[in-house]
Amino acid sequence: MAFKDNDQAKAYWAENLSLVLKLLAVWFVVAYGCGILFVDALNEIRFFGFKLGFWFSQQGAIYTFVALIFVYVNKMSALDKKYGVDE
Repeated sequence: MAFKDNDQAKAYWAENLSLVLKLLAVWFVVAYGCGILFVDALNEIRFFGFKLGFWFSQQGAIYTFVALIFVYVNKMSALDKKYGVDE
């Protein structure tokens, strides 16, 4: 991986960290918010026969994490191409 200059490397990492923080925020809201904080309100809704709050705490956070991995891979591929450091 070779950047043209130090400013380009700093911009790349700034965008990378911004993406990571956004994705972690989404995961936190789903895992902690839906699984713990909003569980009583979500339990009023049924999802495949299960209370939605229970489903988020048991399955939803995991599915969200896996989906966020794919989002991260796609976004990082685009970021690598933008800065000319793709393979």
